[in-house]
Amino acid sequence: MKPILKNKRGNILTENIIFIILNLVFLSILILFIFSKTGSPAVLEEKYAKQIALIIDSAEPVMAISLGMNDAVSSARGEGINLDDAVSIDTNIVTVRLRDGVGYSYSFFNDVDATIKFNPKTEAYELFVGKIIK
Repeated sequence: MKPILKNKRGNILTENIIFIILNLVFLSILILFIFSKTGSPAVLEEKYAKQIALIIDSAEPVMAISLGMNDAVSSARGEGINLDDAVSIDTNIVTVRLRDGVGYSYSFFNDVDATIKFNPKTEAYELFVGKIIK
């Protein structure tokens, strides 16, 4: 026969409660960090430098490409960066700078003469891929 247990309750240990609270705090801080970094200028610099380099690598000589980079333009304006200097191409390196500092540079492999400039009328960057450099 089984003994009858009256007034038997489960004990929730304080260690378990502290563990659960610390996990919730950690996860909330992690989520806040991810959301704060998603639209940051550093991420946009890396994104656009890589995309422009890939566009140049896949472009044929003598092409003109218009790049709509609205979020990068608004980020550079918010940081007080000159839009003509925000994106530059030097030999085979694309540099995007949307905040104070060096910016993010990425290289491309296509041996072409590439230039980029900001067109204030269309609010877009115009990429010109010229002749092949020999």
